[in-house]
Amino acid sequence: MKQTYEKPVNPFVFQGYEGPDYFCDRQEETQTLLSHLKNGRNVTLVSPRRMGKTGLIKNTFHHLQKSDNSAVCLYIDIFSTKNLNDFVRQFGTMVINDFVTKNSSLTQKILSFFGSLRPVFSIDTLTGAPNVSITIEPAQEEITLRNVFDYLNISGKEIYIAIDEFQQIAEYPEKGTEALLRSYIQFTRNVHFIFSGSKFHLMSEIFGSPKRAFYQSTELLNLKALKRDVYYDFCKNFFVDKGGDLAVEVFNYVYDMFDGHTWYVQCVMNRLYEIENRVDNVDQINHSLLSIVNSREAQYETLTQFFTANQFDLLKAIAKDSIVSQPTSAKFIASHRLSGASSTKAALKVLENKELVYRTPQGYVVYDKFMDLWLKRI
Repeated sequence: MKQTYEKPVNPFVFQGYEGPDYFCDRQEETQTLLSHLKNGRNVTLVSPRRMGKTGLIKNTFHHLQKSDNSAVCLYIDIFSTKNLNDFVRQFGTMVINDFVTKNSSLTQKILSFFGSLRPVFSIDTLTGAPNVSITIEPAQEEITLRNVFDYLNISGKEIYIAIDEFQQIAEYPEKGTEALLRSYIQFTRNVHFIFSGSKFHLMSEIFGSPKRAFYQSTELLNLKALKRDVYYDFCKNFFVDKGGDLAVEVFNYVYDMFDGHTWYVQCVMNRLYEIENRVDNVDQINHSLLSIVNSREAQYETLTQFFTANQFDLLKAIAKDSIVSQPTSAKFIASHRLSGASSTKAALKVLENKELVYRTPQGYVVYDKFMDLWLKRI
C-alpha cells in the first residue's frame, strides 16, 4: 500500500520520515540498499546514532513500495528489549498488527492462524484502528517465533523487515538467540532483512566473527555523514523558497560543530527556519543553540543525579576537551584533577555502558552533542 505524506509546516524534519522531498540525498546508499534487498541479500547497516539510519531505512521502504505497492515494509526498534521473550513478543505483535490493519476482512482468519499465541484483538480508542497484542508463556518463544515465520513465508508477499539496534540481542541472557534467529531467517525466500545498529564493535562481532551464527550472512553498509555541499544545497533551498537565504559559512559552522550528524543539523535548521528568513551570521546559530540546550537543561540535570562524582567529573572533562584519545593517561587525569587511573577506568566503563560517551577512531566523545554543549557551559 502506497503511503501518502502531508506537507510539513517545517521542512527540516528530525523526527520520523515525511517523504523523499524532505529527505536529503543518500541516493547512493538508497540504491545500494534497494539493489541488495531486491536481489535477496540481507544488509547490516551501521552508524552512530542520529546519523540518519532510520531515515534511510524509511526512504528505502518508500521506494520499495513505490515500485511494488503490494510489498510489506516493517520496522522494529528492539533497543528496549531485555531478553528473547521481549523480542519475540514485540516482533510477533508488529507482524500481526501490520497484516490485521491492512487486511481487516481477514482478521479472524489471521487471528485463528495465531490462535496458539492467544492474541487479544482490540480497537484503538483514538484512531479506531484494529490492534492486536500477544502474550508469550516462558519457554514458548521458539514455537512462537516459528509460527510468525511460517505466516510470513506463506503470506505470498515480498516482505522487508528492518530490525533497529540489532546489537541488543548480544545482551540477552539466553544462549543461542542468534543461532535461533538465523535458523529461520536463512530459509525465508520472500522475507528480506536490514539489521541496523549503532554499536560498531558489537555489530562487527555479530556479523564478522566466524564463531557467530550470522557470520558473513549479510552485506555491510557503514553510514557516514552527508556530503557537506549536497547538504548545504538541500538546506539553502528551503530558505530560498520562502524568500530568504542561508550563508554557506554559517551552514559550515553548524556542520562542523556536529560533525555532520544529521539529527543535530536538522534540529538547528528547524529552529532557524521557524524564526529566521535570512541566516547570515553565527550569532543566529548560537541563539538557536542556546534555546535548544536550555530546553534540555532540566533533563540533563535530572540525569546527572544518577552519576557518582567520578563519573560526572569524567563526563565534564571529556566534554571540555571535545575528544579524548587516552582518558586514563596521567596527563589527562592531572589536567582535570580526576581520581586515579583505576577510578577513571571504572567510571569510563559505566559511561560507555550507559551510552553517554562512545569511542570513535580518534578517541572518546560525549554521545549527545547537545549535552556536550551543556557540559561545556557548566
